[in-house]
Order: sequence, then structure tokens, then C-alpha cells
Amino acid sequence: MSGAEVKGRALDVRELPTVVFGHRSLMWWGTLGFMVVEATVFALALMAYFYLRSHQETWPLTAPPPDLLWGTLNTVVMLVSFLPAHLAKKAAEHLQLKKVRLWLVVSCVFGIAFCVIRGLEFATLNVRWDSSAYGSVVWLLLGLHTTHIVTDLMDTIVLTVMFFTGPLDGKRYVDVSENSFYWYFVVAAWIPIYLVIYFGARTT
Repeated sequence: MSGAEVKGRALDVRELPTVVFGHRSLMWWGTLGFMVVEATVFALALMAYFYLRSHQETWPLTAPPPDLLWGTLNTVVMLVSFLPAHLAKKAAEHLQLKKVRLWLVVSCVFGIAFCVIRGLEFATLNVRWDSSAYGSVVWLLLGLHTTHIVTDLMDTIVLTVMFFTGPLDGKRYVDVSENSFYWYFVVAAWIPIYLVIYFGARTT
């Protein structure tokens, strides 16, 4: 085989996959980078909570601790929502159209349910955002996480519509995989926020 033929075969990309998932995808790295930035924001907000608390003799100042019901219910919904997101990711990585459609719809239902319950959470915090430093930081934490929920829900709804209306290419399956990957982060981020908001005001 001549040198030209060897070079030609080395440059032949016809057998390379057109769709890749996980760390082989640039989208995966972009999503990971975004999660690192957002995790830093959450960490700074949590640090602000404990900083403000350390400068107060009583906490949460004049407000009673937030009611546990809706926050705990939302935590259960959030943890269970991990399953359809994971199944959507696995189905997307195997290019299984029907299963992707199913689990995207289920994920949308969970996201909408979470947003409805989140509205009830805000209503039972027992404090306004502008009433005190405690109120401000609690609303900040809950607001930051809600922003991520709403953003990811909108993305999931758009993907769901696309998968039911088409046309589709392999990149859309990558989008579903990375959307679920980001949902893992949203679920994981909620756990420390939940503990701080609902139990940080109940410990001395």
C-alpha cells in the first residue's frame, strides 16, 4: 500500500459515528461546565445563609420556620423524577424513539407538578423576601433553584414537542441525553438547599 493510500485511509471519516454521547460529546462538556458554574452560585448562596445566621442571636429572627409539608413533598417528587429522566437518557443513547417520547412526557409531568408545589412552598415560607436578611436569603435560595427547574422544564417541553413533530436527527437524541444529565444536577442541588431552608431554621 502506497503512502498516498495510507494517508487517504487515515483521513477517511465515513466509518466514524455521527452521534456520540457522554464525555465524547462537546455538548456533555458544555453542560458539565455550566453545572460547575451553577454549583458555585449555589455554594455562595448557602455560604451567605450561614454567614447571616452567624451574625444573629436568634434565627430565623421574627419569623417561624417554614412549614415542612410542601418542601418535603417537593423533595419526594424531585427524587422520584430522577427515574424518568434517567430512563429518557438511556433511551436516547439507544436511539429508541418511542421510549424517548414516553419518558420525556413523564418528565414534563413531574416538572409541572414540581412547579405547582413550589408555588405552595413560597406561600408557606412564613416570611417575605424583603422583611429581613433571613427572608431575603431564603427566597434567594428557593428562587435560584426554581429558576433552574423552570429553565430545564421549558427545555424538556421543547424537546418533547420536537420528538412528536419531527423531523429528527441524531443530535436531538444527544440533546435529550444532556438535558437528563443536567436534571441530575438539579435534583442533587436541591438536597442541601432543602436541608438548609427547612432544617437550618430549626437547629440552634
